[in-house]
Amino acid sequence: MATRVVSKNLFNFKPLGKLDPGAKALAEQHEQMRTSPEAKDMVKRIEELCLRHDPESNKEYTEILRAAVVPVMVALAENEAFAFGGEQTNTTFIKVPTTHDGEFDVPVEVYTPKCLEGETKRAAYIQAHGGGAMSLSAADVRKSVQCIAATLNVVVFNVDYRLAPETKCPNNIKDFYEVIKYVSKNAESLGIDPAKIVIAGESGGGYICLGAMVLLAENNETNLVKLAMPQIPMVDDYCFSDPLAMTKEEREAHASMRKIWRDLIAADFEEQKSSPHLFPGKASEDLLEKFPNTIILESEFDMFITQASRLANRLRRAGRLLEFVVIPGATHMSIYIPGTKNNEDFTETIKTIATEYIHS
Repeated sequence: MATRVVSKNLFNFKPLGKLDPGAKALAEQHEQMRTSPEAKDMVKRIEELCLRHDPESNKEYTEILRAAVVPVMVALAENEAFAFGGEQTNTTFIKVPTTHDGEFDVPVEVYTPKCLEGETKRAAYIQAHGGGAMSLSAADVRKSVQCIAATLNVVVFNVDYRLAPETKCPNNIKDFYEVIKYVSKNAESLGIDPAKIVIAGESGGGYICLGAMVLLAENNETNLVKLAMPQIPMVDDYCFSDPLAMTKEEREAHASMRKIWRDLIAADFEEQKSSPHLFPGKASEDLLEKFPNTIILESEFDMFITQASRLANRLRRAGRLLEFVVIPGATHMSIYIPGTKNNEDFTETIKTIATEYIHS
């Protein structure tokens, strides 16, 4: 058994019990957008597709979700608050060769703070973007992720892992896993300190990050990573439980999440539903004890709060949890929206994590 981690207990946010004003405004804006005839038709069609399990419905569902999500996230990235990331970093591109699902070079965007150019022992932050593991790309979130590099003083590797349903579990998480191993193996030529490699991801990217953590544990390679930081992550199959016991946010998302897990991400749901490759929250106690040192970041009103909380409790017992941070009054995406108290709390939190756990 690995040595139990020692938390510095740096965060003591108190639950707000209601949406923060900024998160509430965003929620109201979202509800307003759903009132147009076009939006109502789209929501109705999504609800119909969630009840079907055939290739045609999967294809149409994917197209609708991508068409809805990508423009919103691209527009968010254009917020002037993200401009400093590109101004303070240099962007390069690498490709990581893999053979686990045919011959495929995983594209990776690399953001290096200009103040770190020429240094040879820099911390690495390997990032899996969100989007339910079935939408968005590294380029779509480039501007916001460049800000992570500039804010945390780390070299960010923004991984363009392959998406569902075109790529199925476990090949999606293996794309990310192979990048982790590549950065570690080539740390010297990349100017990275191999003792300061961090892996992270939000939402669907949180699942990708957690899945890679499972692979690292299974292969006794936890030593490759100093810290794992899954954020508002998709963790397990809680969405398949009784909606009556769920929070409002969980209940509203459960039908779509069932569709995404069962029909898009899984190669064979019945065969894989007990596998931690599909549902990292189902990792055994023995496997959890081999996980990297972990900090989970969540929102009080996230649609994944219950499953993330359960995993945090299990990791704490396994001796692998450094911190479980829940931003008060926040929803799934409000922690990433500039100008909100939620984003301010989140930004200060990751800056503290960088100082106390990454660079120390």
